[in-house]
Amino acid sequence: MRLFHPFLIALQFLTRLPVRLPGTPDAHLVGRSLLYYPLVGLILGSLLAALNWILGDASGLLRAALLLATWVLLTGALHLDGLADSADAWVGGLGDRERTLAIMKDPYCGPAAVVTLMVVLLTKFAALEQLASAGNSVALVLAPVFGRIALVALFLTTPYVRPGGLGADLAQHFPRRGCAIVLLTSLITIPLVTGSQGFWMTLAVASTILLLRSLMIQRIGGMTGDTAGAVVTLTEVTALMTAVLLPHCIYSF
Repeated sequence: MRLFHPFLIALQFLTRLPVRLPGTPDAHLVGRSLLYYPLVGLILGSLLAALNWILGDASGLLRAALLLATWVLLTGALHLDGLADSADAWVGGLGDRERTLAIMKDPYCGPAAVVTLMVVLLTKFAALEQLASAGNSVALVLAPVFGRIALVALFLTTPYVRPGGLGADLAQHFPRRGCAIVLLTSLITIPLVTGSQGFWMTLAVASTILLLRSLMIQRIGGMTGDTAGAVVTLTEVTALMTAVLLPHCIYSF
């Protein structure tokens, strides 16, 4: 059973699926759980695709609403919370590192957080409506996968600047070589299996991760649990929007 602990830790942390491990997990097992983050994304995406299939001939708007609600419930809004805190900190921090980090710890949501969440959720909803109506199950599966791949990429390349924060054990104990293999394998396999759609989604997601990482390095010198959550959410939105816009871009040429 201990062999599966890292996977179960990842599932327990990233979802609200009924997985509960007794006691406090060993820090090294927490670190190894990062290896399984893309697999958890695949489970989430598969559940979304299955729900879209079950809904059958329901209207696109209804399917999009149910898919978005299910997505939020399955993840416990974990990464949306990080996005909200990051938005408040980036606006209220006024370019100052310490002020930015302090605002991220504030449990209250300011106007920047509310507006950012509204825009992101509306964008996600609109993309889901298009993809669900088109029956694009591949994009529904891949978006959560890319979000968790983004976390592996961040921990591999970006300093964790919040001692004792939510991701401190991950940052200190994750297996660097194993995670690098998981990251490269995922980025190579997805385009090979899913074709041009997967290729362009991978390219768009990689560009988004690099851009957001650069902004984090410039402002706070690394990442925190909140900024990691923001990257997950924005990566998912990028993946969905790429899948929606790709056919139109190809047609325009």
